[in-house]
Amino acid sequence: MSDSSPLPPVRLPPEAELARDALSTPLLSRAARLARWAGPETRVEAGGGLVDEQLPAAAEVLGLSGDEAAAHASEAWRVAFETGLVEIVDEKAGTVTTSEDLALLTTGSPHDVLSVWLGALETVLADASVPDLGDLDDLVDAVDSGGEVDFSSLDWDPEAEAEFLDGVLGNLYLLTLAGNGPGDVPVPLPALAASLIVPGDMGEPTNDVLEQVSDAMMRLDDQFRLLEPVGLVQYEPVDEALMADAEDESATPLDDTDVSRYGLVRLTPLGLYGLRTRLLAAGFEAPAVGDLVDKGADALLDGTATFSPTAAQAETEQWLARRDPLAAARELLAAARGLDAGGPLRRLLCQQALSLVGTEAEPALREVLDDPELGGLARVWLAEHGASDVPPPSEDLVFWLTVDTVAAQLAAEGNSDELRDLVEGLAQQHGGFFAAAWRVDHPATADVLEAMGRLHPDKRIAKEARKAAFKARSQHGG
Repeated sequence: MSDSSPLPPVRLPPEAELARDALSTPLLSRAARLARWAGPETRVEAGGGLVDEQLPAAAEVLGLSGDEAAAHASEAWRVAFETGLVEIVDEKAGTVTTSEDLALLTTGSPHDVLSVWLGALETVLADASVPDLGDLDDLVDAVDSGGEVDFSSLDWDPEAEAEFLDGVLGNLYLLTLAGNGPGDVPVPLPALAASLIVPGDMGEPTNDVLEQVSDAMMRLDDQFRLLEPVGLVQYEPVDEALMADAEDESATPLDDTDVSRYGLVRLTPLGLYGLRTRLLAAGFEAPAVGDLVDKGADALLDGTATFSPTAAQAETEQWLARRDPLAAARELLAAARGLDAGGPLRRLLCQQALSLVGTEAEPALREVLDDPELGGLARVWLAEHGASDVPPPSEDLVFWLTVDTVAAQLAAEGNSDELRDLVEGLAQQHGGFFAAAWRVDHPATADVLEAMGRLHPDKRIAKEARKAAFKARSQHGG
């Protein structure tokens, strides 16, 4: 992912809803319970972790039992300490007390709650970047004479591990937005691992690459198991039988169609919020639907130019909801003007925005009927809303609007199937289209005719379009 171009916009629930989700996550709710439990008798080690003798009592407070109870209690305490819900009173004695920050979870704003949750997320992400180091003796042996851990001897690069996890989560964010957000189909773990490892231009992956993908899947399986309790993801783990089957050469081959056996992961709405916050902090442009509601129509039209149709409509609906319909229509029309390269797409987005406005906007549309740039879209809007006494467009205006519309579609979609159909329809409906179109006084005329020549499947018509494009360029000195 490059931080030079904006990511797709994310649609997030209100902060109050996200804060409720944060408070209900297993890890933060456990951390809060341990923070309330902490008192004068609670003892911690130098790094702030609970002493081993107190882990059984902490697990009991949390209602945990079994082999993993102490580990889960220790993890919850670490989150409570790292997020500031508890603080050390006396380092020498190892005593702690509940912090004032704990009250933020009950009396603070939704933003306060989410700030605490983000701290918990960072703690868990740091833990998830640490692989299983195996025997404690190996870790002891890796400590050099200066007391620092020689990570190279452990075959572990902390920065590389963190970058790997960040890359995976970045790709998961993109894949989630490509599916229009949480609630859609979860991402199979093999696809997520491959998105980071398999080069985009590789045809059939080599055995070496497939082995790397398999290793990455196993790492991700461990990491997502850690990340689920903090509410970042919903995760269906890799079927443990896969590990045994992989080692047993006589095992029945796996059914490749049963994707769920290989692990399925989905970002929660809270996870989307958390990853977007981290991306913004890292310098990425990561927009969210609703970012433009307090800005002008020019910012709305420019900003939604890179949005998907559903995200653009959602953003526009929120923008319109805060404004008087007639005033909003006038502002949109004013922002749509311009003969620059972005003008056609602005007018298309303006037209789409005006389709969401009721008949209260009619006076604004009538005011621009004689405008050479806006008169065409005004007539379309008035006709669609059943207005009377709409003057018919001149032939010049019809051709200008046609060129403007195709230019907008090119900017929005490129060489899409929809644009190809539009081009075929135009050539079919207007027998002399190219003979007249090259004369249209629009900055994009030549580019539009070239695109029509490129897109039209009929070689004869495509040749006509290219000839018309040449004439248009000659006319305008291009």
